[in-house]
Amino acid sequence: MDIVKTSKAKDLGPVNSDWFYVRCASILRRMYHRGPIGVGGVKKIFGSRKRNGVCPSHYCRADGAVSRRALQALEHIKLIEKHSDGGRKLTPQGQRDLDRIASQIVATSRLVAKKEVLSIGDE
Repeated sequence: MDIVKTSKAKDLGPVNSDWFYVRCASILRRMYHRGPIGVGGVKKIFGSRKRNGVCPSHYCRADGAVSRRALQALEHIKLIEKHSDGGRKLTPQGQRDLDRIASQIVATSRLVAKKEVLSIGDE
């Protein structure tokens, strides 16, 4: 996935080498809050404004192939599954993993804040 544009509204491809993993993580986060979504929903979420030069700009959806491949990759590692009404939803294992990661982030941020308070108190 080195030579790809994430939307027809973009001029260049992504600069970050880990962009696909960031996109997958963002899709998981959206799915956690929003419930079952499909490729069309992901395209709508990651769409952006297309500048048309001197003409007015318009909203443009993201690339469907990138969205579909990200959903397929997440489905392959069993974090999401197909929903009966269409689209995809989080599996119980995926929700457990997201909860665990979020609690680790909160715990480390609390530890850092506690260390900062203690270091300020020593001065």
